[in-house]
Amino acid sequence: MATISSLGIGSGLDLSGLLDDLEDAEKQKLTPIVAQQQSYKTKLSAFGSLESSLTALRDAATKLSDPETFSAVTSSMTGDAVTATTTGDAVAGRYQVSVSQLAQAQSQASKSFDVESTGDDLGISGKLALSVGSGAVANIDYAEGDSLEDIRDAINAADTGASASIVNDGAGNRLVLTSNATGTDSKITLSGDTEAFGFSTTVEAQDAELTVNGIDITSQSNTVKGALEGVTFDLTSTTSGAETLKVSKDTESMTKAVKAFVTAYNSFQSTSDALTSYDSESDTAGALLGNSTMRTIESRLRSVLGYSDGDGTFSMLSDLGIERQLDGTLEVDDDKLSEAISSDSDAVSQFFAGVDGKSGLSASIDDTMGTILDDGGLLQIATDGIDSTLDRLGDRYTRMQESIDSTVERYRTQFASLDSLVSQMNSTSSYLTQQFDALSAQTNQ
Repeated sequence: MATISSLGIGSGLDLSGLLDDLEDAEKQKLTPIVAQQQSYKTKLSAFGSLESSLTALRDAATKLSDPETFSAVTSSMTGDAVTATTTGDAVAGRYQVSVSQLAQAQSQASKSFDVESTGDDLGISGKLALSVGSGAVANIDYAEGDSLEDIRDAINAADTGASASIVNDGAGNRLVLTSNATGTDSKITLSGDTEAFGFSTTVEAQDAELTVNGIDITSQSNTVKGALEGVTFDLTSTTSGAETLKVSKDTESMTKAVKAFVTAYNSFQSTSDALTSYDSESDTAGALLGNSTMRTIESRLRSVLGYSDGDGTFSMLSDLGIERQLDGTLEVDDDKLSEAISSDSDAVSQFFAGVDGKSGLSASIDDTMGTILDDGGLLQIATDGIDSTLDRLGDRYTRMQESIDSTVERYRTQFASLDSLVSQMNSTSSYLTQQFDALSAQTNQ
C-alpha cells in the first residue's frame, strides 16, 4: 500500500482538519482535571494569605507580651551640654543636671628629636616599660638603628591601652603617648630607660564631675551610666548652670502597640471575610467558603478574644476600650484606652503579659496560634492535604494526556490507511473510466 505523507493528499478529503477536531474533542477530557487543579491552587493561595495575616497578628500580640512595652519612658533634656538616653527602668520625674568638668585622657610627649625623617636612626638604645592604670606592664625594647616610627609601631603592637603617634612641633618630631580611656584610673606609667625620651605630661588625666539634683557624681568617662537608674548621660561640655532632664511614661508608644494589635486583628478579619464571602449577584464565592479549617480558625480566635483576667484591674478587652463589633472587627475607644494606660500601665501590662507566672492575653493568643501556625498545626494539615490532592491530579492529568495521545495516534494511522485506500480506489476508477470511454469510442465507429 502506498504511503501518504500528508493526510488528505491521496483522497482529497480534509482528513487533517477532521483529525484536529477529534483531538480537540479528546482534550475536553482534560478540562475537569484542570478546573480541579485550579480550584485547589486557589485554596492553597488563600491559605497563604490567611497564614500571613495570622502571623502578623501573632507578632503584634507577642509585642504586648513584653513587659518593657508598658514600662517605656520618654525623656527630654534642656540645653546642649548633656544628652540622655533612657530604658524602661528610668523613673518618671524631673532632674537637674550640671557639669563642672569633663573626663579626659592623659597624654605624654617626648622631647623633640632633631631628625630629618621619622624613619631616621635615633641613635639610642634601651628598654621602655609602659602600663596604663592597673594594666599589665609592656616592655618595649629599642636599639641603635631604630627610628621614631619603629618605636611607635612597637608600642602600638604591645596593646597596652595607650596609643603612640608622632607629632612635628616645628622644631622636630616628638613621640606622643595617649591613653585610650579617659579618667584618672587610666593614667600612663613609664619606667625603665626613659631619660633618652624626656617624657612630660601634656594633658592631665581627668574624671568627669557633675551633679544630679545637687548630688556630686564622679565618672571615669563622659558617658555616665548608673548615676540615675535607667538613664545614661553623655557629657559634651560643661554647663554654666543646671540643665533639666524630664522623664515621663511613653504612653504614646504603649498606645501604638495596643492599636497595632487591633489593626492586625482587623486585617485578619478582613482577609477572613474576603476568603469566605459570597456574592449572590455574580454567583461567586470566596476560596474558603464553607471550609472546615477556616471555620475552626475563626472559632478559636473568637474564643481567645473572650479571655478574662479575674485577678487584674482590667479583666477584659472592653475594660481597655476595645470592643468587638457586629462585623467581627475590633474598635478602640481612644479616650478609654488612654485613661487606662496613663492611670495604670502596670495593670495594662498584666492583662496582656501576665504576672507572677500567670499568662496574660498575649500568651493565650500565642498558644492558640501555635495550634494553627506551628508544625503539625491546622494550616499545615490543610495545605499538606491540598498538595497531596494536586499530586494525584497531576498524575491523573498525565495518564489522561497519554491516553489522548494514544487515541489521536490511532486515528492518525486509520486516516492514513483510509487516505491510501481512497487514493487507490480513485486511481482504479480513473483507469476504468478511461477503458470504458475507449471501448465506447470503438463501438461507435
